[in-house]
Amino acid sequence: MSILNNSRIRVWGGFALAAIVLFAVAPAVLSDFRLSLLAKFLCFAIVAVGIGLAWGRGGMLTLGQGVFFGIGAYVMAMHLKIADAELKGDAVPDFMSIAGKTELPGYWQPFASPFVAIFAILFLPAAVAFLLGLGVFKRRVKGAYFAILSQALAAAFAILLIGQQSIGGSNGLNRFRTFFGFNLNDPANKQMLFFIAAGVLLASVALIRQLMNSRYGELLVAVRDQEERVRFLGYDPANIKLVAYVTAAFLAGIAGALFVPIVGIISPADVGIVPSIAFLIGVAIGGRATLLGPVLGAIGVAWAQSTFSEKLPSGWIYAQGLMFIVVVGFFPAGVAGLFALMRHRKKRETPADPPVKVSQPEPVEVSS
Repeated sequence: MSILNNSRIRVWGGFALAAIVLFAVAPAVLSDFRLSLLAKFLCFAIVAVGIGLAWGRGGMLTLGQGVFFGIGAYVMAMHLKIADAELKGDAVPDFMSIAGKTELPGYWQPFASPFVAIFAILFLPAAVAFLLGLGVFKRRVKGAYFAILSQALAAAFAILLIGQQSIGGSNGLNRFRTFFGFNLNDPANKQMLFFIAAGVLLASVALIRQLMNSRYGELLVAVRDQEERVRFLGYDPANIKLVAYVTAAFLAGIAGALFVPIVGIISPADVGIVPSIAFLIGVAIGGRATLLGPVLGAIGVAWAQSTFSEKLPSGWIYAQGLMFIVVVGFFPAGVAGLFALMRHRKKRETPADPPVKVSQPEPVEVSS
């Protein structure tokens, strides 16, 4: 067996190549602005990795990932605003001072601790997803009903945030100066945030790959294709779906927390229905059933939006919708699936080796 045919070598080689590109090539060739922009795209890719597990392997059309992205983002934003106020010697963040408030609201106070904030970022989105998923999957809600329910959840969450002036209302939270003691205006610290996002993305891909290739991954695909048969075999499909849904929420919460110091703002416009659908579009275009398809699709769509919206700000949304329609209608497996189909056809068209012709021995005449 050739060393290139060894799947483990290919996997480790792929991770090594991705690490070289992200940690060496990108900082060397991109400006500080473009590097921060790529870091933002990596946050979207982290969300897409989780959607690839839940939707691509589990068949759950998650239209509400903006909720879990927003929970992680707002927890991080609240901690950063408190830390900035403490550095200035103020009792409350700047926007509260302008509104005449002199004391932090009760639900803000725990997030003054960095340890509580990190714990909440890691586990609060997962806990919310667990409670929601438990109620939904145990009642066997699936298909279009699950998609509509998750989308309604994202809309309700955005409306709730708009009405809460204590967390910025429709303006959200912005103007962060530090990140756990590091000055966010320092280019070196911005590069550090890029490295953190890149490391989290690689770790997320490794985690999802492990789940996909495990026995759990086989059960998740079985639940997607034949849920009743899995139930007859003694497994509870609700529990299997719940693990994928919670894992996707866990990754979305981390991505939201990284998004805040990288971009410098979080508002209801970043967590509602439109961002949730945008996450899904990237996954669909890249290829939801593959491991790297969601990552490349999310980065590619985000890059296209940033590039083309500068030239065609009013036409980008139509181009995005057209891409989604074309991919779903003609390439349901996404771009990654198209490449896999081309490789499969190429193998079929390759002529097989001609059969070896065995010569028959000539008859021997026996004289009488």
